[in-house]
Order: sequence, then structure tokens, then C-alpha cells
Amino acid sequence: MLDAGAIVNSIVHYPIGMTFFTTPEGLEIGGHPIVCAGAKPTREEAMKYYRGVVRTEGIRVRPYVKLTGADRSGDRGPLTLSLETRLGPERITTDTLVLATGYFDRPNRLDVPGEDLPHVHHYFDEPHRSSGLDVVVVGGKNSAVEAALQLYRAGARVTLVYRGKALKPTVKYWLRPDFENRVKAGEIEARFGAEVTAIDPREVTIRTGWKRQETIPADRVYALIGFTPDFDFFRSLGIALDQETGRPTIDPETLETNVRGIHMAGSIISGKKISEVFIENGRYDGEKIFGDEAARRRADQLYETRVRPEGE
Repeated sequence: MLDAGAIVNSIVHYPIGMTFFTTPEGLEIGGHPIVCAGAKPTREEAMKYYRGVVRTEGIRVRPYVKLTGADRSGDRGPLTLSLETRLGPERITTDTLVLATGYFDRPNRLDVPGEDLPHVHHYFDEPHRSSGLDVVVVGGKNSAVEAALQLYRAGARVTLVYRGKALKPTVKYWLRPDFENRVKAGEIEARFGAEVTAIDPREVTIRTGWKRQETIPADRVYALIGFTPDFDFFRSLGIALDQETGRPTIDPETLETNVRGIHMAGSIISGKKISEVFIENGRYDGEKIFGDEAARRRADQLYETRVRPEGE
């Protein structure tokens, strides 16, 4: 198993102390039970759990090794993988390659001046770092709303900027009233229908409507506007993607792509609709790829019974 970062690197990027929305059985893999102190596991408990699965199953994991390409010489030969390691380039061969890259390593960008300044972040870390500071949160989905609330309660002066006219309908049902009440009370500032046009070391410039501009004090900026799979990399491997949706051409039974020997698993099989596959149902994809016909049928049945809970 190759991972461009640490083991379960996507979960490493989650906010420190985050609690999962799902219950423990929704995260379990390989028949290994997850034990947690509360009703739902935290980020730290999940990382400990998956480290334990790796150890118990004896999975050969190579962290901080990035896949950069895959080629096949001839129609029937093995795939040659190009890797980027801390010691330099490396090449290995394999008969089967499974891409389960997700999208969390590729945050969407604002594409405005100042976005790469050191006080601008595309991942939320923890609220304590911003206590006593002016903070701008960009976004209108769960991550942005939850970050704004945590920052406010840690003592930050928070302004949420979102280009939509209102919060997304999918914002969790317990977050929405909390956020709206904080805005009504003047405890959190909100700018809807607004776009960030520039960031400098002291403030964020936004535009509302056609011409109106406003500058907002900002010691820290969190651009929490989602993530996108690496479609260009998939195309470089020869995988056919639908031009409009980004969905790959795959065999629904085995998840093999149009490139023989290359399979895809998890959220990336949904193209741009990444929310269709998530941790509770994506975990069954391995049975489709490596299991027999009975295992694939069982995976399909389990997949259909796991739907994203309302509000997530």
C-alpha cells in the first residue's frame, strides 16, 4: 500500500479532536471492532484504530511515497509504477493497481492574490490557535460553519464569507440554528453573496454585488471551500473520464477501469459528485475488486443500505 502521506492521511488532515458523524460500526473494516470512549469515535481514536488494523493484518504500507505514473509495455505485461520517495525516484511492477486516492489532498483554491500567504489555511486545525484574533472563514458548508462556531467559542472574532445567498441546505441540523443564532446576536459576522477578491497580511477584501467592496480584518484565514479529485492524474494513466461529470469508465462489478489492471475505489468513482461515496459505504469496494461473485453481491447489498445521514 502506497500513501503520499501518513497512514490514513486524509484523516490526519481532519481537525484536531474532531468527532465523526458516523457510529463506530460505520468505520470498521476487516471484522476488526473499533473501541471508543464516547458514542462516536474521534479523529485520534480512528487513527489509532487504523494503525492497529495495519499491524494486526500485517499490511505492507509505504507512507510518504507518491505514485506519479503507471505504464505497461505490451498488451499483457505488468504495470510499471513510477514512485516519488524521500530518497528519489523509484520504479516497481505490479499486475493490479487500485487507486483509492480520495480528494482530501487537493483543496479547492480561491485563486486570488495572497492565497499562499502563511496565515491562509485550506484545512482547519484547531480553534485555540486563533483565540483573541480576527479570523475570516470562507465557505458555507459543514466544515466552514463548524469551524466558525468553534473559533467563536475559543475567543476569536469571526467573520464567515460565503458566495451563496444562504448556507447550504446540507448543513447539519444541529449546526444551522446555532450558527444563525450567533449571527443574530452579533457574535459572529456573516457576509453572504460575497466573493473574496484579495488577501493581504492584515485583511481580506471581498466584493458583494457588482461593485461594492469591503475589507475585513484577518489575522488568520481559513478557506474551507471543498476538495477535488486529481482528474488530470487519472487521465494521464489513460483512464477515460466523462467530460461533464468526471466519472471514470469502470466495470460496476469489479471497479476495473478501461485500462486493464487498474481499478478505482472510494469517492473517486463518483467523479465530481464526491459526496455520493463516503467512509461508510466506500469501505465495501475492496470486496468488489478482490472478492468472488458472492462477496461482490454482498458488497452491493451493504453499499445500498448505507446512505449518507440527513444533513451530512
